[in-house]
Amino acid sequence: MSRIVFWLALIFLVFFAVRSKIRGAQKRNEQQFRQAPPHQEVPPGQGGGAAGYRARGTEKALADAETMLECAKCGIFFPASEAVHAHGRDYCCAAHAAAPAA
Repeated sequence: MSRIVFWLALIFLVFFAVRSKIRGAQKRNEQQFRQAPPHQEVPPGQGGGAAGYRARGTEKALADAETMLECAKCGIFFPASEAVHAHGRDYCCAAHAAAPAA
């Protein structure tokens, strides 16, 4: 009988400890949400999904994004900072810039 009481008490304590941890995590998430900057609304027709908002961090990702160019020889896309300009066109590498146009 004492073993049953021991196991019931142990289960009871574990249950309430886990419940307390979950509630504490929810409260911390709510506080962080209240302190977070508001989402920027996306104008209609410019994406944003059904909710009509842009996720946090998207603005930073858009600011850090780099323009992609297409190689005139092979058609691969590459960052504009890595472009090799020759003959008025953009190439992905010096070998493609030096090769005769096909």
